Amino acid sequence: MEYCASTNHDERPPGTVIDMLVLHYTGMESANDAIKRLCDPQAKVSAHYLVHKDGRIIQLVGEERRAWHAGVAFWRGYTDINSRSIGVEIVNSGHEFGLKPFPEKQMASLETLVLDILKRHPIPKRNVVGHSDVAPRRKTDPGELFDWFRLYKCGIGIWPKNGMAKSMNDQQAGILLRDFGYEIDDLGKTLEAFQRRFRPIEINGKLDSETVQLLSGLQK
Repeated sequence: MEYCASTNHDERPPGTVIDMLVLHYTGMESANDAIKRLCDPQAKVSAHYLVHKDGRIIQLVGEERRAWHAGVAFWRGYTDINSRSIGVEIVNSGHEFGLKPFPEKQMASLETLVLDILKRHPIPKRNVVGHSDVAPRRKTDPGELFDWFRLYKCGIGIWPKNGMAKSMNDQQAGILLRDFGYEIDDLGKTLEAFQRRFRPIEINGKLDSETVQLLSGLQK
C-alpha cells in the first residue's frame, strides 16, 4: 500500500455506519493526472483508494473520513452516499479518452482490496455498486468493460439468477429497479445503468426480452 494524502475530505456524520462501496474509473488520460486532481483542493473531489493498472494501490483518504467521490447520487432511498461509503478509483481513461479493458493485475489487486474492506465494514452485497448505479443520469463508470461477474464469483456483489418473466411494463420494471436500489426518475437512463452492469454487450435503455429476464432474476 502506498499513500498520497488528499486534503479533500471531511468528517462523517456522528454514528454513521459505512455500508456502501462505490467503484469508479478515473476517466483521465493518465494515473498521474487523476492523482493530481484527487489531491487538488480546488477540484474538491477525492476517493479513499486508487488502483493502478499494474495493481499498485494508493490510499488517499482514511476510511474513517468522508471522501468526496459520489456527488449527487441515490441508492436505496439515500442521497448522501459519500457519508456512508468507501470510494475506490480504478485507473482507466474511460469513455472520454477511450475506455479500455481492465488488466489482470489491476482486477486481482482490486479484488484483494475490496475483500479486505468488506471484512472491516458491514456492507451488504447489493451495496457494492458502480458510480453509474448511484448516478445513472450523470455517470457511466466504471463502464461496460468492467468485469462485475468476476467480482461476483469471488464473493463481491450480486448477480441475477435466471429469470422467467417474458415481458413487463415500465411500471413493473421501475418497481424492481427501485427495490434493488436504483433511482428511477429517468427510466431509460436507469435501464442503461442496469444493462451496463449486468448486460454490457448491448446498452440500449430498453425493456428487451433479455433485460426483462435479468430484472426478474434480480428479484430472486
